Amino acid sequence: MKKLIVTFFTIFLVSGAMLAQNSIVKGRVVETNSSEVIPSVSISIQASIFDAMTDANGLFLIEGELPQGEQVLLVSKSGFKSIRVPINVLRGRPLDLNPILLDIDISAIEAQIGIISLSDNELDQDGGTAFNTSGLLQAGRDAFLNAAAFDFSATFFRPRGLDNANNKLLINGLEMNKQFTGRPQWGNWGGLNDVQRNREFSMGLSPNDNTFGDVAGTSNIIMRASQYRQGGRVSYASSNRSYRGRIMGTYNSGLLQNGWAYSFSIARRFGDEGYQEGTLYDANSFFASVEKKINKDHSLNFTAFYTPNRRGRSTAITQEQRDLKGIKYNPNWGEQDGEIRNSRIREIEEPIFMLNHYWNIGEKTTLNTNLGYQSGTIKNSRIDNNGTQLLSTIDGQNFYAGGARNPAGNYYQRLPSYFLRFENPTAYNYQQAYQAREQFINDGQIPWNSLYDANIDALGNPSYSTYVIQDDVNKDNQFQINSILFSELTDNITLNANLAYRSLKSENYAEVRDLLGGNGYLDIDNFSQDASQDGSAEVAEGTLAQSDVRNPNRFVTVGDRYKYNFDLDVNVFSGFAQAQFKYNAVDFYLAANAGTTSYQRTGLYENGNFQGGNRSFGESEQLNFSTFGVKGGATYKVTGRHLIDLNAGFLTRAPSIRNSFSNSRQNNDVVVGLETEKTQNVDLSYIYRSPIVKARLTGFYNTIQDQTDINFFFTESVRDADGDGLFVQEVLTGIESRRAGVEIGIEAQITPTIKLKGAASMAQYVFTNNPNQYFTSDDFAGERTLGDGTTKLENLHIAGGPENAYQLGFEYRDPNFWWFGVTGNYFSNAYIDVSTLRRNDNFANDTDGLGFNDYDPEIATQLLQQEQFDDYTLVNVVGGKSWKIKQYFVGFFATINNVFNTRYRTGGFEDSRIADYRGLVEESNRETAVFGNRYFFGNGTTYYLNFYVRF
Repeated sequence: MKKLIVTFFTIFLVSGAMLAQNSIVKGRVVETNSSEVIPSVSISIQASIFDAMTDANGLFLIEGELPQGEQVLLVSKSGFKSIRVPINVLRGRPLDLNPILLDIDISAIEAQIGIISLSDNELDQDGGTAFNTSGLLQAGRDAFLNAAAFDFSATFFRPRGLDNANNKLLINGLEMNKQFTGRPQWGNWGGLNDVQRNREFSMGLSPNDNTFGDVAGTSNIIMRASQYRQGGRVSYASSNRSYRGRIMGTYNSGLLQNGWAYSFSIARRFGDEGYQEGTLYDANSFFASVEKKINKDHSLNFTAFYTPNRRGRSTAITQEQRDLKGIKYNPNWGEQDGEIRNSRIREIEEPIFMLNHYWNIGEKTTLNTNLGYQSGTIKNSRIDNNGTQLLSTIDGQNFYAGGARNPAGNYYQRLPSYFLRFENPTAYNYQQAYQAREQFINDGQIPWNSLYDANIDALGNPSYSTYVIQDDVNKDNQFQINSILFSELTDNITLNANLAYRSLKSENYAEVRDLLGGNGYLDIDNFSQDASQDGSAEVAEGTLAQSDVRNPNRFVTVGDRYKYNFDLDVNVFSGFAQAQFKYNAVDFYLAANAGTTSYQRTGLYENGNFQGGNRSFGESEQLNFSTFGVKGGATYKVTGRHLIDLNAGFLTRAPSIRNSFSNSRQNNDVVVGLETEKTQNVDLSYIYRSPIVKARLTGFYNTIQDQTDINFFFTESVRDADGDGLFVQEVLTGIESRRAGVEIGIEAQITPTIKLKGAASMAQYVFTNNPNQYFTSDDFAGERTLGDGTTKLENLHIAGGPENAYQLGFEYRDPNFWWFGVTGNYFSNAYIDVSTLRRNDNFANDTDGLGFNDYDPEIATQLLQQEQFDDYTLVNVVGGKSWKIKQYFVGFFATINNVFNTRYRTGGFEDSRIADYRGLVEESNRETAVFGNRYFFGNGTTYYLNFYVRF
């Protein structure tokens, strides 16, 4: 393998040297007003195959057997006005164009800022359903990427079927992906749209100057004081999506004569609810950056941002609930004293501080060293209905009394389907169902007053709380440092390298947020003593019920930790090196990375179900993973208008912390059979570029092996010795998947003011094996497997947005600085997330382990058929206008999404409570399923309107 790589490298090097010739055009591109250098500017000689891109210092070089005499140099970049520079090329006489001045295109910048606002609005989600489209905005000349960033994102479309954990997000060269999930936490910098305009994006595994990257691409947001254009901006936005209003103010000094530069931005986003009922939005954002240019070779930048935010969450609902309450229904809220109160609040407070040193070692070599520190908390609230009281019998034995039914308005026992679950419902059943229907339609929300009533005694005095509001808290302290080297070894060869270290100390615990009128809470697990949910109790079995046997029967109040408490320690070392070769007919690159990752859990409570040794208390075993990756690619310039681009790579990645411990809240158990993930990726593109038409056709193929996934749920299809259902952890290992398809993007500037555009993605994302499956629970010891220990997923589709997406649209830009556009977008082949419990051998077996005597394979096939969602079309309209009034630019940006109020599903999942053949047959025979599939429904017609003043 090593000999093959060396041979490959040598052949390219020699062939590239043969292509080098003796005519040279070079120069530097700077912004007209500030004289700041502009990276990533496209430079090309018209009607030739010769082109280049400016580097981080604004420099470019075109060398080869160039066309001689009078030529035209085309200079363009998204956000700037393109120019044509007449030049005279003479063999043996290098032409140095220093500087080339570019003017900012104000209308394009305002449109881009508006789109960033919209995409971040979609991205501020909790899971991986929202792909990291924000970075795609930097690729403004690619019609497909623009469609994916703006029009496709509302449907949770994932370019190439990849989760945003497969994307690397950097800010000032420092990685922002969370260690726990591997995904970026967008709430950490939400609302800072004005200072996020400077973005670098590398699609897929294409070369990136800062890091090795990942298969879904790499984004680097540059939040550096000297890189912002001098001036300020004040804006107000209104929307009915997530927030109702946003106020933002930003000012940038630019680089002053004394070498200092500063920038600050503040914003507030607010709303009692967004499109979904009860989804409050309360967010503030603060940003400051100060930079000192010490001399021509050294510059020091400090950046800090703090974006505390609170958001009310919604959840998936069944078709029954949607039919009765509509797509805006959200069961997580209820009225209290005339005010909307959501029980599930996500609260993020994680300030980030960065110190960046930029060193020009020489004319062609730079070293960027970055320090980063992040601290703070992420809290997710929910109702805990497990409150009990400690009582004693006459003979002195202790027992617990308490616990209550789930208070959610959509709890299955409160819905009409529950009362019609019988094979032959009676008139009384129909009467009960009608009453439940009317109550659900007229209310169907959390009865806050009833929860308070349950926490007081008969005299109206506070008592032990049956209900409390619990916060699940992640309190992180993370430090990281890296150094990024950039060096032009020759006019044709560039070297990139990076060394990085990340250290995380994460505290994870439950905390009492609100006692709901009670005077305290008894910290025991009511279900561990087999106490029934109707309030009766049995004598506890020893210490099983204790959250921490070292502090039994602990009485907690507001702000106290309870239930679970543990630390996670993470250390990551990594490095990468990359060589890029640029010649007149071919550009190519080779890159490699390597790293180590270690995890360790330290339990601070000794859980009653996992006592002794270090089952739950103390340090777990240390998990160590070694990772590496290699990638390479080439761009062959057939002519100046026709290019062929190829990228390929193989990389391994440590599993996320979430998928490394089977139940980290209760014990130190490590996932059995845990392995590093392996990814292979290749894409091949044909690119066409002309003054009128720009197009790209890409085929991609991706496989991932040895992924791990953990699910938590209650099911009646895995039972204890008494035949009762259990709350289990389902662990899947060795998951293999394949993503393959075609992307198309085309745009045509048919007149100076009218642009036509189209985009399409046609793909298939499927599982390619039957992963290993086992279960754990605090109700049985060890791991339990069912059947042959696998779940039958092969050839089922991976959920996560539509596989096929198509767009046609146009855009009109008037010379008088107003513009509008319309797009029609068609989506198909979206699938539900399947229950993996339903697809093991246990599906066909009764509780005694023997097969059902009424099992019918044809009916079973129908029951296990993966649901495909209906196709749908969305029409979006966007536009804006700006005016120049003396030194001020005044304008607005507006969009209407889903103009025709189309109803559609963006995703969903099968319920695993009933996961056996006989149970699903009974469900399918009911008029309405009791435990039906749960869906996420897309928004109806929404708007976004932004007014601004720039100076």
